[in-house]
Amino acid sequence: MKINLSSLMCLIDENERQYSSLFYALKKHVLNTSIQELNGTTNIVEDNKKDFDEELSEVNRLANEISKLKSILYEKNNSFKLSDGRTIQSAIVENSNLRKLKDNLQTLLNYRNLKQRVTEVNNSYFQIQEINYNQEEIKSQIQQLDEKIRNTDFEISKLNSIEFDIDL
Repeated sequence: MKINLSSLMCLIDENERQYSSLFYALKKHVLNTSIQELNGTTNIVEDNKKDFDEELSEVNRLANEISKLKSILYEKNNSFKLSDGRTIQSAIVENSNLRKLKDNLQTLLNYRNLKQRVTEVNNSYFQIQEINYNQEEIKSQIQQLDEKIRNTDFEISKLNSIEFDIDL
């Protein structure tokens, strides 16, 4: 079967949703219900054994398929290389860290200079707090990080469209 990484990720996501849904249904068929009369006769009201066995079999099949598909995804993410020689997986990790750094730098831009008058019993003065970094440099660094992240994401998306064969 021919597939690309984007389609493979969608297939994994679809199988995981189906797995969750099926596992939820499986929980509903865990118990059988019967009524026992006082004279000792038992009447089965709800027999869920067959449904449980079928759903459990399907859950196990899906779990194996998801594991197989994810291993293919991880293998391809570690073998496809960007133009700078990094693998997709290492680029994803680096982009994740760059996004965290960008978010932390972004919070620095929220700080402002503060001048506050303080009055004590026989003294009055201004307390001044000034930021000790250049906000324009921080903005420039954020723009550089943003551009680097965008470029890497674009290269990853190009690699995600490369087709390859898998056996299902």
